[in-house]
Amino acid sequence: AFALFKILQPFIGAILWGLLLAFLLFPVNQRLSRALGGRRGAAAIVLTLAVILLLVAPAALLTVTFARQATELIGHLHKVAAQYQVLQPSDLLRIPILDQAMRLVETFVPVTADQIQSWMIEAAKALLQMLVSVSRSFFVGALGVFIAAALTLFFLFFFLRDGEAIAEKLLLLVPLDRERKAHLVEHLAAVTRAVVLGALLTAIVQGTLVGIAFALVRLPSPVVFGVLASILSLVPLVGSLLVWVPAALVLAVQGHYLAALFLAAWGGILVTSADNVIRPLVISGRVQISTLAVLLGLMGGVAAFGPIGLVLGPVLIALV
Repeated sequence: AFALFKILQPFIGAILWGLLLAFLLFPVNQRLSRALGGRRGAAAIVLTLAVILLLVAPAALLTVTFARQATELIGHLHKVAAQYQVLQPSDLLRIPILDQAMRLVETFVPVTADQIQSWMIEAAKALLQMLVSVSRSFFVGALGVFIAAALTLFFLFFFLRDGEAIAEKLLLLVPLDRERKAHLVEHLAAVTRAVVLGALLTAIVQGTLVGIAFALVRLPSPVVFGVLASILSLVPLVGSLLVWVPAALVLAVQGHYLAALFLAAWGGILVTSADNVIRPLVISGRVQISTLAVLLGLMGGVAAFGPIGLVLGPVLIALV
């Protein structure tokens, strides 16, 4: 078992992603297989090609657009820094909008501008350290993502073709009676669908809505902030508010009151309500997962398993 684990360890991420996709596509795979006269191989090929067309191609296009807009955003920040001679974090208050925001905060919160400035400096240092560490592994990471995606599609085909037979053989190794096994499988399926369809689908919808809102009010890099909103929406309680609320405040400080009001209304009505509409709609009749399980699962799951931890963490905690 240890030797087998060492062999499979480099491919664990791709195997888990392929397994997750195959599990979610299992009902479609069954119907397609019956429509093709029971030819599981043909059905697996068709579904794998469909995943490439419907998921991989749009994801690649989104990645290219994200990289282009992120580059434009960095260039814009460099221009602002040069215009106001921002050479270090303590010079940020030379930017009028930040100085106005600081004065506004001082009127409502019992903190001084010096305290806020020191916090900003510490936050900027932490952000720079994180960017340096990320930039070092960017090219290796990009190559790794491409290889992982190819391996995921490779494993997906075999899981679609042989997954049902593999699952039946693995269940024989579980030391429980048939009724307990059936309950375990049913609970695993319900929790997985609740996490994937509930959390991830809600994140995609909220990120899309935030990106559309940024484009409508002509804020820079709507795709970049839409992706950030998708990621942050996975965090319970605050979520995508961390993106659109500061943007609305920035518009208000700049004097664009109609745009700020529109963005606040869009975020408060559409973006926020998406979680209350989509999650119950896709999880109705399935297991409910507590906010604590989702929060611990997301944070600990990503730290322990990487991106697949977004799904694996909440599922493991809910199962336990």
